[in-house]
Amino acid sequence: MFKDIIVGITPTGIDECAVKAAAEFAAKFESKLYLTHVAGMEQGWGSIETLEPSGETGQLQERMTKMYGKYLESIPESQIKVVPGIPHNELLRLARQKNTDLIVMGPHTKEYEEKRSKMWGMAGSTLERVSQRARCPVMIVCKDVDCKDPLFQKIVVATDFSDQAECAVSYGGQMARQYKAGLVVMHVSEPGGPGKSECAARLEKEYGVRMDGIPECSYRVEVGEPAMEILRLVRQEDADLLIMAHHSRESDPEKAFLGSTVTQVALNSPCPTMSVNRFFDLRCGLMYDQTGKVVEVEAEAAV
Repeated sequence: MFKDIIVGITPTGIDECAVKAAAEFAAKFESKLYLTHVAGMEQGWGSIETLEPSGETGQLQERMTKMYGKYLESIPESQIKVVPGIPHNELLRLARQKNTDLIVMGPHTKEYEEKRSKMWGMAGSTLERVSQRARCPVMIVCKDVDCKDPLFQKIVVATDFSDQAECAVSYGGQMARQYKAGLVVMHVSEPGGPGKSECAARLEKEYGVRMDGIPECSYRVEVGEPAMEILRLVRQEDADLLIMAHHSRESDPEKAFLGSTVTQVALNSPCPTMSVNRFFDLRCGLMYDQTGKVVEVEAEAAV
């Protein structure tokens, strides 16, 4: 299913859950796996260009290999890469070069682990920017993943009826069919907004036909604070995967920023959260924009 997987890693070890999950996916799907650390920001902007000649990237490569090499022993086509640069730019550049169909990331900053674990909406900027700009799904893993067979048995998709949410619902439907998984499509109406019956009718009208063929598909509407209600339902359903889109009404996904709801949910979810902001066809591995046009793979990431 996933043929090329990139994992953003750091020397802190905070990404270990993401690495373990990605390694299990790669072993299961016989994928190519690239563990990638981008060095430079800790040393300062002016030193990025000197990291490779100084041998520091080589030292970091050895450190990363000692830390994560054990997870790659059963994956023939795997690499640990250390490159100098700005993290989100280099991760996106590599994803486009490899035509990656999945990026896996952890919380990505030690600061988050130590100081922000209880403060909602405080993701590291690398995580935010990669999720914002990636042309493939981005899976955020903050806890150990139980890789069962089938891999996903219950999937929750959260929608706010925005254009980006259309992409998430479409991808969730494909995943449910692929794994014969149960699917819950949910919407959270904030207090003072449309009523539950009105939202439920809209869910059925907009998504009912598209979800034909999924044996266990249901629709849920909750009223309250979106992140809290999404997390509550994920726990109630014992979901294996949560799929969301950028929480934004911005029509251009390149301009949409990873919103607070997605960030809060991803960093507190008991299961992996997948951010999807373009239409993606699992059958052919192509990513589409919101007009249905195939997105061309670029060799370079935008700065």
